[in-house]
Amino acid sequence: MSKPIRVRFAPSPTGPLHIGGVRTALFNYLFAKKHNGTFVLRIEDTDQNRYVEGAEQYIIDALNWCNIPFDEGPNINETFGPYRQSERKHLYKQYADQLVASGNAYYAFDTSEELDYHRTDHESKGKTFIYNWHNRLKLSNSLSLTEEEVQAKLDAGEDYVIRFKSPQDQTLHLKDIIRGDINIDTNILDDKVLFKSDGMPTYHLANIVDDHLMEISHVIRGEEWLPSLALHYQLYDAFGWDKPEFAHLPLILKPTGKGKLSKRDGDKLGFPVFPLEWDPEFGDIAKGYREEGYFAEAVVNFLAFLGWNPGTEQEIFSLDELVAAFDLNRVNKAGARFDPDKIKWFNHHYMQEQSNEALAEVFQKNHSQLKNIDVNFIALVIGLIKERATFVNDFWDLSHYFFVAPDTYDEKASKKAFKDDTKSLMTELLSIVSNINNFEVDTLQTEIKGWITKNEIGFGKVMMPLRLALVGALQGPDVFDIMYMIGKNESIKRIEKLIETV
Repeated sequence: MSKPIRVRFAPSPTGPLHIGGVRTALFNYLFAKKHNGTFVLRIEDTDQNRYVEGAEQYIIDALNWCNIPFDEGPNINETFGPYRQSERKHLYKQYADQLVASGNAYYAFDTSEELDYHRTDHESKGKTFIYNWHNRLKLSNSLSLTEEEVQAKLDAGEDYVIRFKSPQDQTLHLKDIIRGDINIDTNILDDKVLFKSDGMPTYHLANIVDDHLMEISHVIRGEEWLPSLALHYQLYDAFGWDKPEFAHLPLILKPTGKGKLSKRDGDKLGFPVFPLEWDPEFGDIAKGYREEGYFAEAVVNFLAFLGWNPGTEQEIFSLDELVAAFDLNRVNKAGARFDPDKIKWFNHHYMQEQSNEALAEVFQKNHSQLKNIDVNFIALVIGLIKERATFVNDFWDLSHYFFVAPDTYDEKASKKAFKDDTKSLMTELLSIVSNINNFEVDTLQTEIKGWITKNEIGFGKVMMPLRLALVGALQGPDVFDIMYMIGKNESIKRIEKLIETV
């Protein structure tokens, strides 16, 4: 790779950034960092009708939360700025005119009504209307009109678009890093609009011009842009510019493996499809991975495996490890199935990697019941229960009994644990617990288990009701850990209450 590696992520600010867009940004970031290149953010906002206030900042916030910030973009290292296409619109007309002058594009004056007529007429005959070589000389454009007629229309201020003149009877040879060699018959291509009557370029023209001016070396984007590759190749040739290398990433599929993942799938199955919560001024709030309790590292690790594999059995990768291992040649052509359970598996792993102290601060902040509890105590509790947690939001259900005594006992567990001699056994146990002065885990275990063994009592006859007394259910970490954590007085109170209940 001789010239500097420069890649871009170019989303449209039309709403929240879909998780598929995050995957595209991630692959661009990994490729750039792998080759000591530059990761550029460009905001493609030429379609002002679909522009949504706040969407650009959402995109930036999402990239930053994922720890994949851009090196160059709006307000950051603006070497090739501006980076919003709406601020570059003065550039595009000259390039469209250049294509007209070179014979690679032409003015088209057809009205919407005229084009609708042709579409309807073709449909009535079982055909599809395509504006290209086979009919453009019969339509209203600068190829079918005389120079005088064209000039008269321009002078009169008639609306027009500029269309690319797609060649006839040629075969285009396209290259894609992921897809390999692709051959396209130009006879099936339509003459795409490059410049609209409202004075704005279409995506195709703006995209090519900006990639060229920003010296983009590799275009890494979603599979949905693959049908545009033929036009983009031709535009580079028409301008006489060197082409970047292209790589079209596979689609992210629904959990069923059929069809592209959508917000509706997330709503239906209960998982987010956006990195951050989206709270529009009007409309439904969309859930985000951050607000749902996912760690950014888990989301990034999961997304990296949607369409790429390292060629090894390793699944857990830090961001630096992903950069080192990433290779576009190991990206699959086939769509990647989105597995909501797999991302939870990743999150569970990264939960275990977090320090108990850091998790305790988040847990305390999220629960008013913990407001006056020593954060160091909360951290000790988390150390006992976090192995069974996937999210910080799971902590309360797994640990509430460390902070609040149970006021009821699980009915099913009670039937299993309470026997005829439970009350007398718990009364004896209460006496033993009361006489233990060194209330440490080892001492508790030695004294209580020693008493059970000496009197040949079944362990379940004591340990099940004891756990019920402490927890309110047959769940939780080691009973002796719980007793040590809540202390002697609280342990005695809970056993006494159970005795009263039995």
